[in-house]
Amino acid sequence: MALGRETPRQRMINIMYLVLLAMLALNVSDTVLDAFKNINDSLETSRANVNTSVEQLFAAFENTKLKEEPERARPIYEKAKQARAIVATLNDYINTLKKEFEKRGGGYDEDTGDLSQRDNTDIAPGLMLNQKKGVELKEKINQTRQKLLALLDEKDRGTVTFSLVAADDLKKRGNGKKKWEEINFGDGTPLTAAMAILTKIQTDAQNAESDVVKRILGKMDQAVVNLDQFAAVAVAPSSYLIQGQPYTAEVFLTAYDSKSDPSISVNGSPLQVSNGKGVYNVNTSREGVFTWTGIVKVKQTDGTVKEYRTPEQRYQVSRPSAVVSPDKMNVLYIGVDNPLSVSAPGTPADKIKVNMSGGSLSGANGKYVARVSSPGTAKISVSAEIAPGKVQTLSSTDFRVKRIPDPIAKFGGKSGGTMASVALKAQNALFANLENFDFDAKFSITKFTMIIAKPRADAIVLSTSGNSLSAAMKSALSGIGPGTRVIFDNIIAVGPDKTPRQLNAVALSAN
Repeated sequence: MALGRETPRQRMINIMYLVLLAMLALNVSDTVLDAFKNINDSLETSRANVNTSVEQLFAAFENTKLKEEPERARPIYEKAKQARAIVATLNDYINTLKKEFEKRGGGYDEDTGDLSQRDNTDIAPGLMLNQKKGVELKEKINQTRQKLLALLDEKDRGTVTFSLVAADDLKKRGNGKKKWEEINFGDGTPLTAAMAILTKIQTDAQNAESDVVKRILGKMDQAVVNLDQFAAVAVAPSSYLIQGQPYTAEVFLTAYDSKSDPSISVNGSPLQVSNGKGVYNVNTSREGVFTWTGIVKVKQTDGTVKEYRTPEQRYQVSRPSAVVSPDKMNVLYIGVDNPLSVSAPGTPADKIKVNMSGGSLSGANGKYVARVSSPGTAKISVSAEIAPGKVQTLSSTDFRVKRIPDPIAKFGGKSGGTMASVALKAQNALFANLENFDFDAKFSITKFTMIIAKPRADAIVLSTSGNSLSAAMKSALSGIGPGTRVIFDNIIAVGPDKTPRQLNAVALSAN
């Protein structure tokens, strides 16, 4: 149709049609908008998971390395915290931009869970381009990247692969280059898409933080000495045994640096070192109890010298004249009666005197009960009246003092596995059983948490004191069926030594 033949009315209709087509071209479908909303939600979840992982890294480092080697671990820990602070600054800035988007976009719509004006294509360009916030964001992203890289050693910087970077497009677009802020927030960008882009940047920053923190904290695990020699070692508490007494020894693998030429001394006297090892020899010309402590000084790979001190070693030189042997085990346990038999060949039982340090002793005529209260060692000394008014020490024996082993938590007689749902519902209490232990020791559960995880349903978490299920727990347990997981965690029990113990979790699957 020729333009000159159209009536004014027809021309107006044609113009309105063109405007409508333009409006339809600019309109973004709800499907696309929903896709951006889903992407944003997924990124938020990923960012939260990475943040949780980083927090767990710090917690593990604080509970182990920072306590075990504070002098070496503290500088590494502080540097890792700097990475957190650097990313937190960028994250806070992006959150202010999100708040502004939310404000200008009319808040969130309860039906869609998205911004009320999520399809608006003017808000993002207006803030990020016209008000230059996109340029500010680009600068802050690149500054954050450089600050994170500066925390790493030079050799590590070339291996990082995190995608936290804001670079202009180097390809020609039309008459020139496309700026980073134009690519991400240019004309036609729906508001919900701009929000997803901001979340993506926060996720990139979180991943970069995780990478840097892992590399920094990982420095603690780098070898400080070069272990090039390995040997099997057997260490026995004693090489002198009485008939009927079991022979025990620890057998393990040890490693050492044969080329480090360490300085080794015992009680202040240097030892001759060969292939990284020193040998301590001493004459046993006198009877008695002797102790010694070894000190090994090793030059680390970073040039520092670290001192390692052996536990105090004790040995006794004497003629076998008295026997002290536990009736049940070669250990004294806290909180229970430890029966002991004491004898001295050739000496009447009523002439033997027994004393104990590190605990209390009761009994007579060769049968005694030892009570101890703290871990470590206890010494039992045996003396005898060899003549009227003349008492001579016959022996002095050290015993290890240990806590009673932790009991095993059980529900319905099981510490894990599967159980019929009917059987699960019939139980009403959690018990702590001490297995394979020769002493009569009872443990009482003081509190625990029960978690019920049904398929395709939120977990139910309930806590109570004592060992019996609360009314709420019984009610929740009555509704379980096959496929439900019932977990008991944070189980605390108290035994004869009155020390709270955290026991194993009990995980059961209903069938």
